[in-house]
Amino acid sequence: MEDYQGGVRSVQIAIIGLPMSGKTTVFNALTGARARTGGFFSGDANVAVVQVPDPRLEELAAIFKPKKVVHATVEYVDAGGVVKGTTKSEGISGRLLNQISKADALLNVVRAFRDESVPHPEGSVDAARDVATMELELAYSDLAIIERRMERLKESVHKVKPLERETGEREMELLSRLKKGLEMEIPIRAQSLNDDEQQAIRAFQFLTAKPLLHALNLDEEQLPRAEELLEQVSHGHDAERTGFTALAGKVEAEVAELEPEERRQFLEAMGIEEPGVDRVIALSYRLLDYVSFLTVGPDEVRAWTIRRGTPAQQAAGTIHSDLERGFIRAEVVRYDDLMRVGGSMAEARKHGLLRLEGKQYPVQDGDIINVLFNV
Repeated sequence: MEDYQGGVRSVQIAIIGLPMSGKTTVFNALTGARARTGGFFSGDANVAVVQVPDPRLEELAAIFKPKKVVHATVEYVDAGGVVKGTTKSEGISGRLLNQISKADALLNVVRAFRDESVPHPEGSVDAARDVATMELELAYSDLAIIERRMERLKESVHKVKPLERETGEREMELLSRLKKGLEMEIPIRAQSLNDDEQQAIRAFQFLTAKPLLHALNLDEEQLPRAEELLEQVSHGHDAERTGFTALAGKVEAEVAELEPEERRQFLEAMGIEEPGVDRVIALSYRLLDYVSFLTVGPDEVRAWTIRRGTPAQQAAGTIHSDLERGFIRAEVVRYDDLMRVGGSMAEARKHGLLRLEGKQYPVQDGDIINVLFNV
């Protein structure tokens, strides 16, 4: 959820997928939850908040010895399944649309595992087909919204004042362009829109405007072939802010319940170099173009999420609105530079690594910032 024109209070990722793809198993793997799996979604969504892994915080905590360490967080919502064909005329509706339209990004769980006890609704496992199906269903949902809005605009165009009519005509032209793109299988996130147009459609919360990460859900035997399977499924998919990853949901759901040391040993034994939760969060941040800047001190060491390049004054507002209003300048040192001089701010200043930056400085990932401000 964005705030302060670039600052992000929290990141919400909605987990979607076709029936029997293992959505809730992946939710449990990513969050350590124990939500019930199996069957169709029929109740409230599963929701859990997890910390964004960031080894830099532990390194800084060892130096500054704060009272607490605060990671950035991601909220995962296991919103339910998208049933093929139900969105073509009316679009995704009801509770499911309400859940996923609020999300910052979508995580589509794509079935790659084979399990005779869990039959695939299509009668066969075909990950590439299911990726295409989901992208089509999301497009159908957006088209339904666009067509309903265009119909209302057509009905009202002769009933409004000239200025309102001009605004409506501009909106109609934009929606027509988006519609044409969707009909050509170009998601809204990959269509060329300027800042004003992006703002104009924000309230619609179009699903194909959101970053989309396809996650192949593998079984244990497929893990050694993960890269090969990913290449097969992702080939030809190069739309902007669309990504692919793979994880063994069932295995990692079991791993998520272990204690840290047991988890490390289990992952090593399985040949899993990086837990799925770490990889999914990193890819989601990349697709959203999010980064983390850091604050340090005796009270806390903390990571803050912003859009890449957010001006320093607005980034300060992520910490507190008073810092944005009274912003004078920011003291900035890169994490890598600070660690290179032993974690000493005094040494960083001595070597010219601690800089003073103004309101428009574009904050970068790993910047350690102290905001100077007027009360």
